[in-house]
Amino acid sequence: MTTTRTRILSAGVVTLAMLAGAGSGQAETLRLLTWGTYAPEKVIELFEEKYPDIDVEVTFSNNEEMIAKLRATGGAGYDLAQPSHDRVYAVQLEYGLYKPLDLSKIDTSVYEPKLLEGVKANTTIDGEVYSVPHMWGTSGIMADQSKAPEIDGWDDLCDPQYKGKTSMRLRRTILLGTAFAMGKDPFAAYADLDEYQKILDAVAEKLIACKDIVKAYWQGGDDLAALMLSGEVVASETWDSTAFRIYGENPDIVFVPPATGALAWIDTFSIPAKGEADDAAYKWINFVLQPEIVKLMSASTGSMCAVKGGKALLPDDKRAAYEAAFSDEDVANLKFFANIPPGVEDMEGKTLDKIKAATGG
Repeated sequence: MTTTRTRILSAGVVTLAMLAGAGSGQAETLRLLTWGTYAPEKVIELFEEKYPDIDVEVTFSNNEEMIAKLRATGGAGYDLAQPSHDRVYAVQLEYGLYKPLDLSKIDTSVYEPKLLEGVKANTTIDGEVYSVPHMWGTSGIMADQSKAPEIDGWDDLCDPQYKGKTSMRLRRTILLGTAFAMGKDPFAAYADLDEYQKILDAVAEKLIACKDIVKAYWQGGDDLAALMLSGEVVASETWDSTAFRIYGENPDIVFVPPATGALAWIDTFSIPAKGEADDAAYKWINFVLQPEIVKLMSASTGSMCAVKGGKALLPDDKRAAYEAAFSDEDVANLKFFANIPPGVEDMEGKTLDKIKAATGG
């Protein structure tokens, strides 16, 4: 049996590893470019037991870094990536970072049809599909209902009655959520970037004015969990998975889908344009969509897999947290992130820089 070897590698180290292994006759290597919780040791161990001729190497990343790494190599250095569903179309048109998927090699029958068709619609170019879904979840509000029972929207984070008791992360999610709270549809405005800039300017003004209300601008899920569990803050912008994790420690702290709709994301499987282990990549995709592996993966990620019955495969505590958070109406009101057109991320980045400079966030 191949020894499990999960490695957090920089792009340079990956390249060196490729050169060192060339022609060595060793087992094939599957190089994953994925999120921090999406390659648990146990899952890799079970995969390598089933496929002893494949070794798995992991580089943990995020959307921005994935794009940067693949742009730097023209789509080389990795065999399977996991960008979010809204981060594929534009970069594929502009940079050609991925290769079309062969859907005949993926058991798509296990997917929740709405999620599969949504990702396919978002990532189809000239009739070719570039991504299929894996994990999905939402961003919204977390609140300690014993201390802030009225909170139900993004704008409540700036309510003076909670001065010094709220938190947010200065990334694009809070821009979009605040825009919706102000009665705007930022995704519709993507079609008119002048209009979108006006929305961003109004959002920046709102969030800068909010700086005296906000206790802290969190950087990661662990930071946020500490703030909430200590009682330093009573409400925050959050990923639902972070709220679900905290719910197990304090059931007063729940995820609150904003009245304007929680923002929904789907992390996908996409094969880089110069990947060298396509068969291994397809094996990994099918392997992690099996129910027993989905359970392990959801326990690690805190999120639901995009398969039929994904909620039932959540760990008991996270399933209870989900059921405490979402009604059928909340699910119907989800706002799925729209494809990001060229130029939008630069606009959002400049807006965030402006807010950070004014707030010290």
